[in-house]
Order: sequence, then C-alpha cells, then structure tokens
Amino acid sequence: MPLSTVAREWARIGFTGFGGPPAHIALLRALVVERRGWLDAREFQDANAACGLLPGPASTQLSIFCAWRVAGPAGAVVGGLGFIAPAVALVLALSALFLERDPPLWVRGAGAGAGAAVAAVAVRAGVMLLGPSLAAVRGDRARLLRWAAYVGAGTAGAVWLGAWLVLVLAACGIAELIAGGGRPWSVMPLAHAGRMAAAGGLAPLAWTALKVGALSFGGGFVIVPLMQADAIHAYHWMSAGEFLNAVALGQATPGPVVATVAAVGYAAHGVAGGLLAALVAFAPSFAFILLGGGRFDRVRDDRRARAFLDGAGPAAIGAILGAAVTLAGALTQAWQFALLGVAAIWLVLARRGIVQALVGAGAIGVIAALMGAPLGR
Repeated sequence: MPLSTVAREWARIGFTGFGGPPAHIALLRALVVERRGWLDAREFQDANAACGLLPGPASTQLSIFCAWRVAGPAGAVVGGLGFIAPAVALVLALSALFLERDPPLWVRGAGAGAGAAVAAVAVRAGVMLLGPSLAAVRGDRARLLRWAAYVGAGTAGAVWLGAWLVLVLAACGIAELIAGGGRPWSVMPLAHAGRMAAAGGLAPLAWTALKVGALSFGGGFVIVPLMQADAIHAYHWMSAGEFLNAVALGQATPGPVVATVAAVGYAAHGVAGGLLAALVAFAPSFAFILLGGGRFDRVRDDRRARAFLDGAGPAAIGAILGAAVTLAGALTQAWQFALLGVAAIWLVLARRGIVQALVGAGAIGVIAALMGAPLGR
C-alpha cells in the first residue's frame, strides 16, 4: 500500500487509541482485517500471539508488524511512527505543563487528583492479567506452585528492590526455562548494563528507557515499577508526586502507554531527554519486527520463548501489583486516599474506564485545590 495510506491510518489509531493495548489491538484488527482485508484473521491472531512472546510493548510491536506486512520495511517505520508519535508529543507537551517547578494551582490540583487514582489503575491492570495467567496453570500443581512463587517474587521485587526489578523478571523466566528442561540464558549482560548506567550523564536515562522497551514482560503497566526507583530514588529526576503525574499522563493520553517514559526523560533532561528516552524505549520494537518479522511463526512455536514468558509473565504481574503499593505510598493527603478508594471501586469492582477515572479524579483535584485543600508534593 502507499506510504501515505499507512501514515494516515496508523496516525489515526495513534490519535484515537485511548484505553491501552486491548483498544489498540481492536482498532488494528478493525483496520487490517475487517475494513481493508490486508491480513486474514488467522494471520492477525498469530501475529498478536507472537508479539505477546516478545519483551516490550506488544501492541506497539503489533502495529509495526501490521504496517510491515502492508508496506514492507518503509511501511513499518512510517506506520510505527504514526502510531507512536502522537502519544510522545502529547506526553511531552503535558509534561511541560504538569512537571514545571512552579505550576499553577489548578495544574497542581489536577495532578494531585489524577495521581491519587494511579494506584487503583495498577491494581486494575494486575487483576485483569491474573485471571488468564492463573487459568493457564490451574490444572498442573507443580506449575501452579511455581506460578505463585513468581507472582510473589515480582511483588516483592517491585516493593523492595526498585531499580533491580528487571533481574527478578529475568530470573523467574530463567527458572521456568530450567524447570522445563531448557538451557538458561545468562543475566550478566543486564547486570553489566546496570553498572554502566551508574556512570551518570545520559547513560542512566538510556538504561531506564531500555528496560522499558526491551526488558519488560507482561503488559504495559509493568513499565511503572521498572521506572519508579530510577526516576525518584536513584537519580532524583522527579518527586514521588511528579512521578504519579507522569503515570497519569501516560494512561490518560492515546497511543502506547510506554510513551510515559518521555515524561521521565523530560524531567531528567528536558525535551531532549524526553525524545531520547522515547527513542531508546521504542527502538527495540522496530528492531524486533524489521529483523525478525519474517520469523514470527517460529517465535510463536519456540518452546524456550514460551517457557521463559511462563516465568517472567507472572513475575511481571506481581510487579504491577507491587507497584500499586509503592504508588499508594507516595500519596500524602487524606483526601487523596479517599479519592483512591473511590477510584478503586470504579475501576476494580465496577470495571469502568481508566481514562474517565483519571480525568474525573483530576477534576476533583482541581476543585479541591481551589477550595484550599492541602496538596503536598
């Protein structure tokens, strides 16, 4: 197909894709299978399954793969950028407003309100992933026990280990690989990269973005615990309240939630830092498709890849739930905890929309701020 068609259709999804990966997958399927017939239903299903086995943002990789199938390598680049660029641009623009050192009172209120609901979003994301993951191992007692251990390890890692959570995810994947009789991969390159990041400068930001884009497993929200310790405690790019704002921005804007990393980059080094973080975070997705898109059938059928994800995936779910603990711990005001409770009922019990919850909480925060409620920082 002409690149102009790819640019237009993929940018439309990038601008309208509210609701995270499930919404992105539905919009892509409606475009390439139902409306245009560029892929058949089985090919789309197989591509979605293969992307789920890769580290990094699965819906982003699926969007790049579909564009690659439609218009080749150039289409992959054009379609991928069309899907990603609106989210990155919006996050950077909003970061300039919400992460200013002395933002207006209404902006601080909106951030405090939306930030109060973020922990409930994490719980919602973890709970939605728990059911299908548990169902896959329910009939095998040994696998069920290992699954529970991986979830517990991921939760503990998110709460206690901070920046080294990625090693927990890798270790759980390797443990399941060994349990299945496969050959383990070494985690030493990850540790070496972590030591390199400690050197300072732009290296820490690049390492944080790389973890988000190439070393995350189990859904978009797992990027939150992977970024949190680096952004707040290790490198002091932002306060806990500002990090809550950044997560809320990533959830409330359309397109891939991994664009949240651009807000962290902005806090670290301004617009240039935001662009660098986005570039590093999304580059692996392009590389996976451009270098390996033709081998997706083998990826989906690879026993080692499935075994690794069977360990790393539950650990990532645990990390998401652990992130809810640390995100809630960043709240400072009683009215924020009350708002968190309301958001939890809306999202977890009523299973209503995430964007509506964040926008509504932000509006309540604006009202609270204008009425003189304490905001903290």
